[in-house]
Amino acid sequence: MKKIITVLLVVALLFSMAACAGTGAKNDKFVGISMPTQDLQRWNQDGANMKEKFEAAGFKVDLQYANNEVATQVSQIENMISAGVKVLVIAAIDGKTLTSVLASAKTAGIYVIAYDRLIMDTDAVSYYCTFDNYMVGTIQGQYIKDQLKLDDGGKYNIEITAGDPADNNALYFYQGAIDVLQPYIDSGVLTVVSKQVKFEEVATPAWSTETSQARMEAILASFYADGTQLDACLCSNDSTAKGVTNALASSYTGKYPIVTGQDCDIVNTKDIIAGKQAMSIFKDTRTLAAQTVTMVSDLLAGKTPEVNDTKSYDNGTGIIPTFLCAPVFADINNYKALLIDSGYYTADQLK
Repeated sequence: MKKIITVLLVVALLFSMAACAGTGAKNDKFVGISMPTQDLQRWNQDGANMKEKFEAAGFKVDLQYANNEVATQVSQIENMISAGVKVLVIAAIDGKTLTSVLASAKTAGIYVIAYDRLIMDTDAVSYYCTFDNYMVGTIQGQYIKDQLKLDDGGKYNIEITAGDPADNNALYFYQGAIDVLQPYIDSGVLTVVSKQVKFEEVATPAWSTETSQARMEAILASFYADGTQLDACLCSNDSTAKGVTNALASSYTGKYPIVTGQDCDIVNTKDIIAGKQAMSIFKDTRTLAAQTVTMVSDLLAGKTPEVNDTKSYDNGTGIIPTFLCAPVFADINNYKALLIDSGYYTADQLK
């Protein structure tokens, strides 16, 4: 009887070891995705696109949204580390607040991919996958330049609304646009009537629509209530652009200005169709998601992921190898081809 019991115990132990080994093999393709918020449409699309593509590639996925709360994002990442993820893909709420938790990830041998927003002040970041953020601003500035025909001279007024100072990308967007427009400001072709030009003067915490609306309403009341013409509103993304167009609708009666944006959110694309917003940068999240999946797959296969920028993105601990996807813009002339014909949206979504 003792021999039988011993044999049964050995068999049970072998089954247990096999089950554990099986679990470990499955977890070799376990990725944690940390997104900042579900309040902005684009992050819902980013998360959904990545989850779909990772699962199609055989990954187990833990996708979490942090409600724009840094403490929540840190806690979610801690839980992912404890759960045994092999890779973390993180779009940081505040790129300077993850140093401690990512030190734990590095100690655990977990790869970290900074997704669309560079994570600062940590050597735990393996790679950065994003769009060319300086080029985003360049395209916005060039659009204003072309639409107003600034090279032909004239006099035009512009106001600037930038993004969240906690988001490393916001400064790239701003600087790309300012580098195009500054010569025209210096020559007097463009005038910022409010005189609010510096990034810290025009930044919008949390990319808040309500904050950008309140600020633009104050600018309109102080500088344009006398009938002064506003010709262009440089807005770094669609949520800030929506605040600006809300303010224009409530308190501006002059000729409607050019308003830029970014992300091609549905509500903003409808505004483009209605003539309330001139353009929005289209960053196809399907492209960024696919590139991220390829990068992670290469890492776990022991390959060196493809990058196309090894000079531009220093997070305070050194240059982070980066893959830059190319942005384009959508306006009334091409939105159908870019957004509907490509399958990004359906025609019904934009009615």
